[in-house]
Amino acid sequence: MSGSERDPELPGRLLRAEQEALMPLLRATPEDRFDLRTACPGWTVRDVLAHCGAALVRIVEGRLEEGVFLPEANAADVAERVDWPLSRVLDELEHGFVAAGPAIAAYEDGTLDAVALGEWVHAGDVREAFGTPGAYGGDAAAYALPLLVRASGRRETPRLHAYLNGAATPLVLGNETDGRPAAEFHGDRATLVRIYAGRPLVGTRYDLTGATEDELLIYR
Repeated sequence: MSGSERDPELPGRLLRAEQEALMPLLRATPEDRFDLRTACPGWTVRDVLAHCGAALVRIVEGRLEEGVFLPEANAADVAERVDWPLSRVLDELEHGFVAAGPAIAAYEDGTLDAVALGEWVHAGDVREAFGTPGAYGGDAAAYALPLLVRASGRRETPRLHAYLNGAATPLVLGNETDGRPAAEFHGDRATLVRIYAGRPLVGTRYDLTGATEDELLIYR
């Protein structure tokens, strides 16, 4: 799998799959659990979800001024929603999950595809905070991994062959570099996502040769 061809519908499929998987969990979770801390420094579950909904609705509404996804802008979006009822935060997020796919697909160069991938990673952050199985994995990973392949190429990470548990062929990520052989990863797909997304690796098992975890980061 090389990820050289863009499927413009893939981000939307990922978002809809996450909407179907995540929203019932969120709607059924007691409100006090949304104050739990996540892997994102300084952010609670509620903050992460506010950020996710704001980002998707910006895309739907075409409000994509310069710097809109930088940390300062993300923090401002979260602060704007601090007094919203939780139900409003969840409603905005669900609207974004459903409506953002076509808007992302319309960017023919794939500029916004990584936003859909980031939403899925944040859903993993929420599951991990709740102690729910499937963080950075689950059925939607089938849509997320091709987007990870493309993001790793756009972010100019080094070439890596990922030998995922149970897969017949390696996943090929990143970019070839003259004189540098491909790095290798052996482990499960959730751990691979953790590495590229800069999420905690405590308790994981994997082998990585030929590259460092820091070289593989796609979100900084």
